[in-house]
Amino acid sequence: MAKIIVAMSGGVDSSLAAALLHEAGHEVVGVTMHLWDDDDERLAESLCCAAEMAESARRVCARLGIPYYVFNYQQEFRRHVIEYFIHAYAQGYTPNPCLECNREIKFRALLERARALGFDYVATGHYARIAREHEHAPYQLLRAIDREKDQSYMVYMLGQGDLARLMFPIGGLTKPQVRDMAAARGLPSAYREESQDICFVPGGDYRNLLREAAPESLVPGPIVDLQGREIGRHRGLPLYTIGQRRGLGVSGGVPLYVVDLDVGRNALIVGPLEAMLRHRFDVDRPTFVEGQRPEEPFRCEVQVRAHAAPAPAEVAPLPAGRLRVRLLAPLKAITPGQAAVFYDGDRVIGGGRIVRSGQDT
Repeated sequence: MAKIIVAMSGGVDSSLAAALLHEAGHEVVGVTMHLWDDDDERLAESLCCAAEMAESARRVCARLGIPYYVFNYQQEFRRHVIEYFIHAYAQGYTPNPCLECNREIKFRALLERARALGFDYVATGHYARIAREHEHAPYQLLRAIDREKDQSYMVYMLGQGDLARLMFPIGGLTKPQVRDMAAARGLPSAYREESQDICFVPGGDYRNLLREAAPESLVPGPIVDLQGREIGRHRGLPLYTIGQRRGLGVSGGVPLYVVDLDVGRNALIVGPLEAMLRHRFDVDRPTFVEGQRPEEPFRCEVQVRAHAAPAPAEVAPLPAGRLRVRLLAPLKAITPGQAAVFYDGDRVIGGGRIVRSGQDT
């Protein structure tokens, strides 16, 4: 029997994870992470949702007969997620805050807290799998059985030390199975709807947060075409992202999309759809599941967004810890700030942050 902390959001996935581990005879404790600053009026709607999530998780734990606690991570969340989010947009990136929350809060701070409290494992409701061929083999991070719900992209940063102390109990189930199994156990969250918003941005419009938290980053400037001609004015680069078409306020003979954000010139570069196609891009801050950075180029499939289709590529090491990804066929709207995750079939090799959409050579 193991002692396990289950990170509970109040949703069906983490609820069933707790139920399955409890039924298996483990000593299970449910924990909700309190992430938002109670004094921040801008997050009032999020705080309301957070209270509802905590109450849902509490009811599930009461149903299961397991202890339930709330851990306070407000300071860590503001520093590692919200401030990172705002700073990244100000630097011309389009960040994925959930990646940083997983990296810094769920799979760093929570693992450290679990270790300090004498727990053996942390479990979550992520749709991913952990496997190991034998006790001396490295841990593998694998895609979930349910490819539509697969979240291996979101946890690509996990290493051997993390995987040794993590559990993903529902990674081998489909979403309909999870809901049916939760309903069969009478869990209150069985048919709870899933939120699609960024948790600290009510309504999902990050621009409102930027206007309030970092208005100094919203400096108007030129919108230029691929020939460098000014064809309009933008309202601040952080308000735009690669691939955006709506809300540009410019027109041409063909539909125009955001092709690049030139932070140095404070210029928004637009062009036709084909101008977004890229054969290569660079990645920094790479991590590898098995811990070893490849010294030679390797073939893989790369996924450039959470729900994007994987694409064949070759990845080669560069100086200063970067990697260069060369695609066998071009992709559109490769966006700095998002993650590029490398796969060998269902196995996650590693990944990193997209830093530049390189021009074709």
